[in-house]
Amino acid sequence: MADAARKTEDETALYREAPSNIEAEQALLGAMLVNNDAYYVVHDFLKPDHFFEPLHREIFGKTSEMIRMGKIANPVTIKTFLAANDKVGDFTVAQYLARLAAEATTIINAADYGRAIYDLAIRRSLIRIGEDVVNIAFDAPLDMEPKSQIEDAERRLFELAETGRYDGGFQSFTDAVTLAVQMATAAKDRDGGLSGVSSGIIGLDGRMGGLQPSDLIILAGRPAMGKTSLATNIAFNIAAAYEPAEQADGSFKAKNGGVVGFFSLEMSAEQLATRIISEQTEISSSKIRRGNINDQELTKLIGCSEMMQKLPLYIDQTGGISIAQLSARARRLKRQRGLDVMIIDYVQLMQGSSRTQGNRVQEITEITTGLKALAKELNVPIIALSQLSRQVESRDDKRPQLSDLRESGSIEQDADVVMFVYRDEYYLSNREPKPGTDEHLKWEQELNEARGKAEVIIAKQRHGPTGTVPLAFQAEYTRFTDLADETYLPERFE
Repeated sequence: MADAARKTEDETALYREAPSNIEAEQALLGAMLVNNDAYYVVHDFLKPDHFFEPLHREIFGKTSEMIRMGKIANPVTIKTFLAANDKVGDFTVAQYLARLAAEATTIINAADYGRAIYDLAIRRSLIRIGEDVVNIAFDAPLDMEPKSQIEDAERRLFELAETGRYDGGFQSFTDAVTLAVQMATAAKDRDGGLSGVSSGIIGLDGRMGGLQPSDLIILAGRPAMGKTSLATNIAFNIAAAYEPAEQADGSFKAKNGGVVGFFSLEMSAEQLATRIISEQTEISSSKIRRGNINDQELTKLIGCSEMMQKLPLYIDQTGGISIAQLSARARRLKRQRGLDVMIIDYVQLMQGSSRTQGNRVQEITEITTGLKALAKELNVPIIALSQLSRQVESRDDKRPQLSDLRESGSIEQDADVVMFVYRDEYYLSNREPKPGTDEHLKWEQELNEARGKAEVIIAKQRHGPTGTVPLAFQAEYTRFTDLADETYLPERFE
């Protein structure tokens, strides 16, 4: 008898039913059919797929659609859109709808029922992911690395944590249109009327409409052009402008600015912080590093550091990080702190997986493809810095072109935006002619014209125009700002 009882218990454990609450689903649907306002209590987090019973999914979907269209949804109007004569136990669907309405509870309980349905749906999704992890681990092919399974499981769990559902697949055009309208509404409400996150540089925002979610933005240039400086400028501007707005579900989303994740593969966190402090206090970084500052400057430094400690700017200084590690850390940051913009300095210092190491072109292809996929998954803009090949130096006109990107095929192909930083002043100052000649006078004139100026050349942009954005550059503080328009400057007398 004891063995038989134990066997029954074991079978029960093996054949456990997925967690669900049919009564809560019935109660919520009944409340919605009696009072359509119940839909608006749960519409921002509850979707038809969260219901366990297929008929309940259909009823919720049709009811929601009618309410959104401004029509009355009740058992009489809804039954025409369902197979009303199909059987639900001893009832037809039409009779079942009438019974749901007759036994409905008040709208006051709708949120509790909706939350119970949602939580159970999440648990069912967790069970599905857990079963897949176990089954794949048992039956994995020999060439499948455990690391790749861990990455896949982490990605699926992140998607579940972010969206509350794990289904993928097709998205209805209605949902896509709704998202487009929401983006336009957010742009209208945001400072500057931008559809993306403002970079804090008006000229760039005017060309790009801000940094767009899910975009991979490549920022490239030769050494000493100021790639990292522009990236740190943008990172600080976004973090300093951060203004959170509470959502209906209690979470926070950036209304202006945003939370920034900065992966610095080249510089240490301390070096990046020194650069940003130099930009903001207008004290050169060389003076800060040497401690060659007076009391007034020290006060400015302390004030700036106190302000910076409150900024939502997070730095990862791991050198030679792989695309898989970077993706995992970015997901974790978004889950724990939020994430609105990601910056990587720079692509050529990243590593691919072990199977691509040794073939640099394949490795860069894997990295850029992975970054684009990550931008879409996290729905944030990713600014990835990149080096340029030396062929720029062999031309008379040193302005970069798309063909100058190192391992350019994949970088150019995967990027939504490609920008180049160029400073004519740097090249002019390195080719001074013999003093006292006509060439030297001409060179001085050109150098004075180029002094303190930089260009950001937008060579590729999927959603907007290409062209050149002139900027001001203060080399001493490594700071890029908008260039003053000559037509708006006061009249000058010489």
